[in-house]
Amino acid sequence: MARSRRSDQDKGFPARREGPGVRLAIPNKGRISAPVFELLEKSGLHLEGGPDRRLVARTPDPHVEVLFARPVDIPEYVSIGAADLGITGHDMVVERRVDVSELLDLGFGRAALVLAVREDAPFASPRDLVGARVATEFPVIAGEYFGKKEIPVTLVPVGGACEATPYLGIADAIVDLTSSGDTLRSNRLRVIDRVLETSTVLIANRASLAAKGTKIEEIQVALESVVRARGQCYLMMNAPRSCVAEISSILPGLSGPTVTEVASREDLVAIHAVVSEDRVYQLIHLLKRAGARDILVMSIERMIP
Repeated sequence: MARSRRSDQDKGFPARREGPGVRLAIPNKGRISAPVFELLEKSGLHLEGGPDRRLVARTPDPHVEVLFARPVDIPEYVSIGAADLGITGHDMVVERRVDVSELLDLGFGRAALVLAVREDAPFASPRDLVGARVATEFPVIAGEYFGKKEIPVTLVPVGGACEATPYLGIADAIVDLTSSGDTLRSNRLRVIDRVLETSTVLIANRASLAAKGTKIEEIQVALESVVRARGQCYLMMNAPRSCVAEISSILPGLSGPTVTEVASREDLVAIHAVVSEDRVYQLIHLLKRAGARDILVMSIERMIP
């Protein structure tokens, strides 16, 4: 639904921005705030003054500024145009029911919104919860979930410590986020259904995409280059020319290894390849046996296709 500029400011939202500049909203706290800050640093969008608690921070690009906001508010900020871009959880976007474009899955903050009950509760499936009380910080998602299944429940909105509500007698079940499941297990809760899969995403205001598409694409490419490089490393080695075929068969590079000449009296070539970090331990031994030498392993911060 369209909102007036005046009403946005009256509600305390930052003013809309005009012109080619782009405002990116990121979490000011929470489980994904540190990874988001690291992502921006690696992408080249260094925040002046670091990740302090200012409302707005400048970056080396005079046309890009960063707005610190609560993760739950970021979808709304982007939807109304107070920010052109935002980084938040997919679950927050769904919960706020906003019309934004999800541009990129950033590959971290993965979790599941689950339906859980006490270990000793007599509930084996969602159908057993007819008439039950369900505590959650996600009343919209939970309401739609039970509505689609035609299971009448009473939702109990809470602002935190959702996992404690079944043992406090506040609710019979919870709908809450979990990543490893450790918190649920430590609170003697068991999952009876998965409601929603979520991760951290880059979202955009649809009008901003049309008006500032070039700059937004530039930012997206910078962030995506860091995401693509995650878990990859760069291998460089020298080898006799006669060993190239065997070494190439060993390397699982993205597009095959690159082979170049070496200024040496020996008949050597240089072989370069990008490989997954979890393969390096095994590869080094195989490459040595195949004739490779002078092997270097380097980390990759950004990778642009």
